[in-house]
Amino acid sequence: MSGGPAISLACFGLFGTAAQDDGMLEHAFAEACATQGIVPGTADYAHHMVAVHQTLGEPPVDVFRELFPGNPGRAEAAALSFERSFRAAIDRHGLTPVPGAREAIEQLRESDVRVCMITGLSRRLLGIVLDTLGWWRLVDLALSPEDVPRGCPWPDQMLAAMLRLGVEDVLEAAYAGSTASGIRCGRRAGARIVAGVLTGGHTRERLRSAGATHFITDISEFPALLADAGPESADAADSGVPAARRPEAGPRSA
Repeated sequence: MSGGPAISLACFGLFGTAAQDDGMLEHAFAEACATQGIVPGTADYAHHMVAVHQTLGEPPVDVFRELFPGNPGRAEAAALSFERSFRAAIDRHGLTPVPGAREAIEQLRESDVRVCMITGLSRRLLGIVLDTLGWWRLVDLALSPEDVPRGCPWPDQMLAAMLRLGVEDVLEAAYAGSTASGIRCGRRAGARIVAGVLTGGHTRERLRSAGATHFITDISEFPALLADAGPESADAADSGVPAARRPEAGPRSA
């Protein structure tokens, strides 16, 4: 690749990028809100669920602190309810990877690119997810917000991945994710490629505004992006350029 050192670290967002949640995350947030008296069919419920969608990828406890400002006890109670609800949903329904995700990760590791999974979920839930998917040995590292001072949209998780996996230059790092908070994490960490994944989470425009340098249709295109400048820049789709040929000039939002 031109313009910098070869990519040696690829960080992924988890849900919407590498794994499918089939609505379980939203349902867990809704159940958690209901424990605090915010029930479907009310204006408060609609307001809270819009806020949940806007903050996808952020640690649930941070989301609930925003939803219940000045009431940390209520936020903590909602976060615990979310944890129980999401774990129960995994126990009932299981989890499936996004098609092509396993193959993409294996292809990256065969190319000597180290792989880190980044999530807003707790360390406990992250372990359950990796157990369910059978991915403990598939990735080099998996980080939750509990492993760092701050979760997304701050850069801490990606910077921690660089330190733990021995990356010498932030330009050796790349990120792929489907939420604005994840994109901001990658940009703030200085990653050379920050790819918006269009399989879930936020829209192309939200990802562009957050600073996506490229877009890919799904995670199966990520290895090609790292090997050959990548599928579709943030401007390419609008100009008719085929996927993954032109990087955007720079971030529009940090």
